[in-house]
Amino acid sequence: MTQGILYGIGVGPGDPDFITLKAVSILSRVDMVFAASSAKNSHSQAAEIAKSHLKASVPIQILPFPMTRNKQAMETVWQDNAGTVIEVLEQGKNAAFITLGDCMTYSTYGYLLKSIRKLAPHIEICSIPGITSYQAAAARINTPLVEGEESMTLLSGVMGGDKFREISDHADNVVFLKAYKNAGDIAKALDEAGMAENSVGIVKCGLEDEQIVRNVNVFQEKKPDYWTLIISKKSGHFIES
Repeated sequence: MTQGILYGIGVGPGDPDFITLKAVSILSRVDMVFAASSAKNSHSQAAEIAKSHLKASVPIQILPFPMTRNKQAMETVWQDNAGTVIEVLEQGKNAAFITLGDCMTYSTYGYLLKSIRKLAPHIEICSIPGITSYQAAAARINTPLVEGEESMTLLSGVMGGDKFREISDHADNVVFLKAYKNAGDIAKALDEAGMAENSVGIVKCGLEDEQIVRNVNVFQEKKPDYWTLIISKKSGHFIES
């Protein structure tokens, strides 16, 4: 039997209109869809975005991924979930693993991809890029991410602002993804670098309860929502929206 193809698909940052035509085309013909959720619940924003593009007969299976820094525990989860996906593919079914934003940018899919490559190197995999949250956020506030010979640094905010502190002297433009948990320390690090006044926080970009926070120092007093990113510029200015 011929194995199915796995499609890793970025479905965009949240606004259903930001899913690509190629992603829609593939979702309309796959036999199975997988999406990730926290181990604490079975909610998947990616699944909410994608479901209107699926045939009614196509099942969506949510794979839980616990948020832990225990490397061994995570390895076990990656292996188990990869095995679940491989089982479907080896039945000859085509499947999609959907993820918010871009499938190759701070994505659960990247870890799953490595596990499937290790366990079943014969499986064909096709990755479909998506619009990232920071692209959507920059467009929302009408502000270029980079211009001319500027550079842009993309950082995870999960561990706070220390990584930024290491490179702040060389950063022209900085984007912090996953900024919610340690947004206060990120704001503090930006303030230390003299960049806080030229920083903007975007919460739930493209969703109904979106917020644009033009004073990121408020994050030092109150932790924002999970769907939070921060864009900061060393020079130049944000355009008021």
